[in-house]
Amino acid sequence: MKRPSFQFYPSDWLRDTALRSCSTGARGLWIDMICFMHEGSPYGYLKVADKVILPANLARMVGEALEVVEGWLHELHEAGVYDIDNGAIFSRRMIRDEELRQKRAEGGKLGGNPNLKVNHVVIVKDKQKSTPSSSSTSSPSKKKDSATSVACPQDVSKQIWDDWVTLRKSKKAPITQTVLNGAIDEAKILGWPLEKFLAEWCSRGSQGLKAAWVAPKQNPADIARVTVPMNNLPDPALEKIKEDAKRAAPIPLEVLAKMAALRAKA
Repeated sequence: MKRPSFQFYPSDWLRDTALRSCSTGARGLWIDMICFMHEGSPYGYLKVADKVILPANLARMVGEALEVVEGWLHELHEAGVYDIDNGAIFSRRMIRDEELRQKRAEGGKLGGNPNLKVNHVVIVKDKQKSTPSSSSTSSPSKKKDSATSVACPQDVSKQIWDDWVTLRKSKKAPITQTVLNGAIDEAKILGWPLEKFLAEWCSRGSQGLKAAWVAPKQNPADIARVTVPMNNLPDPALEKIKEDAKRAAPIPLEVLAKMAALRAKA
């Protein structure tokens, strides 16, 4: 059963530097998105019945123009407010809070901390310090390695790759094969090699990068010139001017004489 409410911390909302750097409209959109993600499946994702809510859908849901919503989404993403996983927007904070809530719920069923009980038998933790050769010391390093286990692609220089990895870590953003595949797809849209796309990403210093944010917008006038077919027929307006010139009568001599006299007096 879906919960009718979720925890909201006003102090966190007001003190979040990344969020406060966005416009009022972008922040208003984000609170709506949080409500949608509360109903999302999985929890914390901007999805409805496992279907991604695209910007066009979101614009209709909040009653705003698509161009306006896309601008707000760009603001939020540039500020690192949300992440994207396989095309779906998600909230790191909401997912963490939900995992913590579930752990606490499981602990409540067992009558205490679930980490201290197995089959309702209390386990006393060994306080002895582990040696460097123990298996317990190797597990954190394995987890750390798995977080950045994506290898540098062959068509990307080590310098660019290291810069990009450093940028992702500074944004506390995941470095996964899914993220890299997304970058490859965006680079293909621009017709760029992956290295050029990652270099552009690093130069912007943003958490994410889309091809639409890089490609220049086409001038509507250019679109009109391209889409309007050529017409080889004579211009009707020019043809009328020519016909009027043929029918025009010459100025009488007496009129010309009067005009000359007026010019002389002037």
